[in-house]
Amino acid sequence: MHQPVTLLWAIGRARRGSRRSLPWPDTAEALTALLARHVPPGSRPRPDYPVLALHRAGLWEFDDHTGDVPTAHGDSEIAAWFARHRPAGGLAAPFHDLLRRSGFARVTAVEAILLKYLGDGDGSALLEDTGLHDPAMAEDTDASIAAARAPADPAVTRAAQYERWCALLDDGAAGGGVPRRAVLRHAPLRSAAARRAVLARSGGRCENPACGGAPDDVTDRGAPLLEVDHVLDLARGGPDHPRAMVALCPNCHAVKTRGRTRESLRAVLLDVARSRHDAMGGG
Repeated sequence: MHQPVTLLWAIGRARRGSRRSLPWPDTAEALTALLARHVPPGSRPRPDYPVLALHRAGLWEFDDHTGDVPTAHGDSEIAAWFARHRPAGGLAAPFHDLLRRSGFARVTAVEAILLKYLGDGDGSALLEDTGLHDPAMAEDTDASIAAARAPADPAVTRAAQYERWCALLDDGAAGGGVPRRAVLRHAPLRSAAARRAVLARSGGRCENPACGGAPDDVTDRGAPLLEVDHVLDLARGGPDHPRAMVALCPNCHAVKTRGRTRESLRAVLLDVARSRHDAMGGG
C-alpha cells in the first residue's frame, strides 16, 4: 500500500493546486504520518521506498538531483542516500499538471489506483485523508480544457461530456456481449462523476421546467449557481446516477426539498432527468 498512498497524496496536492515539488523533509513528514494510518499493521511507514519506486517508474521527479539513485533494495543504503541528498521533488510534471487541471483524468486515475490495490474495498478513509473525497473533485480547474474541446455547437459539447461521464458509471456489455462492470466502483468517485455529468447536461440552466428564473449571479469561478440534487433521496436508497439526478437553482432546490408542492415536483423532475438522460445518449 505504500505506493498507492504516496500517489494519492500527490494527486490530492495536484488537485488542490499545491506546488508540485517539496523539500524532502516536508515530503517525508507528511507521508510518514499518512502511511502510518493506511499501510497494513506491521509495515513500516517509510516514505523513501515508495518515492524511490515511483521515481524508477518515471512517475516521480527529483528536481535537484541528476546523479544515480540507489536501487529499491538495501535498507541502509536507501536511508543513507535520502539522508545525504534530501532530494526535493514530487509527482512528475506532466502528470501533476494533467491531474491538476482535468477532473476526468483525476477521477479515472484515482479509480485505477484503488482498483489495483484495494479491489472493491472501501477507500473512503484514504480518499478523505488525501483530499480526494468530495464531489467537486471531478471538476476541471482550468477553463482552457473545456475551451480546447469545444466544437462550434455547444450542445454537441454537452452531449459528448455527458456521454463520457455516464460511460464511467454504467454496467454494460463489452465486445461479444461479455458483461462489463462500471469503470467507477468506489462511491466517492461515482458521486463526483455523476454530479459532473448532471452539470454538463444542464448547460448551466436550472432543469426544473417551471423554474421562475435562476439567479443571474455566478460563483467566484464564473460557474452558474446550480445545486445537483438526487430526485430520489440517496439516503433512502435512491440511485447515485444522472438518470435520477437534476441540476437546480437554489430556489427550485428549496421548493423540491421543503416546499408544499415537493412531491408533485419530484415526479416532474424524475421524468425530466430520465428523458434528458435518454436524449443525450447517457445509455
